[in-house]
Amino acid sequence: MPHHAEKGVAEYVLPQTLDVMDTTAEIRNVIGHLKAGDRVHVIAQTAHWSELNLPGGLTGWVETKYLLDGGTYDRGIKLLEDLQHSPPQGAGHADNVTNLHLEPARDSIVLAELNQNEPLEIYTRQLVDRPVTAPASKTAARPHDAWYLVRTRSQAGWVLGRFIDLDVPAGIALYAQGINMVGWQVLKTVRDGNADMPEYLVADRMGDETVDFNHIRVFTWWIKNHKYVTAYVQSGLDGHFPIEVKQATDLHYYAQPSPYFRLRLIDDDGQRYQEVYGLFDTIVRPVGRVEGWDSDAMPEPPPPRERHEERSRPGARRRHH
Repeated sequence: MPHHAEKGVAEYVLPQTLDVMDTTAEIRNVIGHLKAGDRVHVIAQTAHWSELNLPGGLTGWVETKYLLDGGTYDRGIKLLEDLQHSPPQGAGHADNVTNLHLEPARDSIVLAELNQNEPLEIYTRQLVDRPVTAPASKTAARPHDAWYLVRTRSQAGWVLGRFIDLDVPAGIALYAQGINMVGWQVLKTVRDGNADMPEYLVADRMGDETVDFNHIRVFTWWIKNHKYVTAYVQSGLDGHFPIEVKQATDLHYYAQPSPYFRLRLIDDDGQRYQEVYGLFDTIVRPVGRVEGWDSDAMPEPPPPRERHEERSRPGARRRHH
């Protein structure tokens, strides 16, 4: 006999589709279907099955492993809500059917099953030590997994990085060849004929897996020749997501509204700070440093003489045809 749970306990469906059976017996029939995210009410349970209330006063059975309890579902919703205030760092898709986890760990609770080619927005990255399955030498480096916090159309959670393919915007896909482009942000758009062409900040990771990015590039649109050009390059960074872009007018630096972007970096002494940059027309300039990663303040402006020298300095724009 089934062990009766509290009547009407709310749970949620995990798989994209889930068959509802008329019985738990070896010979059973499908009497209905549920889809991912459906809210159901469990009225009884066995070791492996849950009995559900169905419309019309009927009941049916599903395997318990395909249901998510209400408390865990609420934690997933909170994760989704928190991302509403953060900028995505890139976009991609699941390269196969894979699991969306509540935390960045292989044994973490599964929030949903993602379909192959499911579109994803990518927010941050975290390296996690891989579980040890065999004795390792004391000097051997412990292998790790790269996990990504992502958002789908209606859910958020963590996915192993090797199951994600990035979808680099077509306009700059050429610049991703032979380099590990890991994120991009639109700084602004410029009008070219009847089209609005985005100008991009791109983050790359070259070699060092412990950082989210260590190299940045800015691509602006050259209207005369209808093509992208490299306006700025910087390497040797200890960079960590998220990168934030905001439009602002700061008369200390430029009289017109301009995009400013903030990089979260770590210096040689291990101190966290932000480096702030501005795109002024077609020229990118660092405008200063802000201590810590939590502040959204602008850097203190340099003295007028230094600002004049910076604006007069040759080579501020780097254009590569």
